[in-house]
Amino acid sequence: MATYFNEEFETLPRPALEALQLTRLRNALERVYATVPFYRASFDMAGIRPGDVKSLEDLQRLPFTTKQDMRDSYPYGLFAAPLEEIVRIHASSGTTGKPTVVGYTHKDIEVWSELMARSFVAAGAHRGDIIHNAYGYGLFTGGLGAHYGAERLGASVIPISGGNTRRQIMIMQDFGSTVLTCTPSYSLFMAEEARAEGVDIRDLKLRVGIFGAEPWSEAMRGEIEDKLNLDAIDIYGLSEIMGPGVAIECIEAKHGLHIWEDHFIPEIINPETGELLPVGETGELVITTITKQGIPLIRYRTRDVTSLTYEPCVCGRSHARITRMSGRSDDMIIVRGVNVFPSQIESVLVGIEGVEPHYLLIVDRHDNLDTLEVQVEVDERLFSDEVKVLQSLARRIEKEIKDMLGVTCKAKLVEPRTIQRSEGKAQRVIDKRKL
Repeated sequence: MATYFNEEFETLPRPALEALQLTRLRNALERVYATVPFYRASFDMAGIRPGDVKSLEDLQRLPFTTKQDMRDSYPYGLFAAPLEEIVRIHASSGTTGKPTVVGYTHKDIEVWSELMARSFVAAGAHRGDIIHNAYGYGLFTGGLGAHYGAERLGASVIPISGGNTRRQIMIMQDFGSTVLTCTPSYSLFMAEEARAEGVDIRDLKLRVGIFGAEPWSEAMRGEIEDKLNLDAIDIYGLSEIMGPGVAIECIEAKHGLHIWEDHFIPEIINPETGELLPVGETGELVITTITKQGIPLIRYRTRDVTSLTYEPCVCGRSHARITRMSGRSDDMIIVRGVNVFPSQIESVLVGIEGVEPHYLLIVDRHDNLDTLEVQVEVDERLFSDEVKVLQSLARRIEKEIKDMLGVTCKAKLVEPRTIQRSEGKAQRVIDKRKL
């Protein structure tokens, strides 16, 4: 039987949930129209006022908000609360341009803490757990988001942050950690480092792993669960909307991430046209925040690619589910007209024996033609094998990627531990083209 942190709201019947959404949406629209010049101008240009929104379907009449809008409003231009009411400021870890800045009121922090506590319980964590929090602390929302949620749950939290992996392994051993929170790629790196230290991470007390901040495949889940001997749960969030805890898989189903609809309204659009897509179709996730005070966002284009389902879940939660992220519409690489997400390549690689889950995609252009090189580490025993065995493995990788994605690539097999590791988001793509 499923357990809940806030059963009343997590299991709200659909009609009651949608009625609550509409009330909160209309309040949010009135708030941003009155306090944020950007939204007043945006709504006026679109010829719509908050009072024109009479139903949830009317949401699609409103204009989108983009990351560029946030950068253009840097740092505080989209805040709907005065700075004296802002108790926390985070910023995105974007690699280009100015960061996106988000502010939280006391109420925002309370809501975030509850949604993370809900997420922990959905993942199978409970009050008696020792949560090893290896998400980064600082301007990145991951560390503090998970931290406050763990404390709200009443669990013990180890605020170890990222880095110093050997020390992390020692702490997990000595402190008896039962729940691990970090990026999925870092969990495999931990297992690899533990093995090098003569420690079998499978023998630790870890029971649940809550992994997010980067796309990962179902095949990678199997790899993590096998190497760490735990239930691997996918969590979703983004700084602009709140941080971690926007959506999470339940341990009962591990099939789609429940998005907390009493605080967020999800839509799926065609990323090229902006057109709303029918339920079940894959496209770009758009989220409207309906309870945030510091920086409410209306129809924010996340650039994350997923689909949405309202089918009932075995766990009893009534909130819609989004499918595992297949990548980002703006991180997608196009090779000779073929759309490629790193997670698709990953799902091929982890299914091939002798291949390690560490890879790098290098895209280049020669003689006006795109090229794709897939660098992948192979098992130490295999790498020391004869050349023809390695050549055969490389051809198999090339064939399976071609069969699955329809794109030609060159597989380059490299020695174990030669691809750079990351304690945060793994860098999967290097695009050398001058596009």
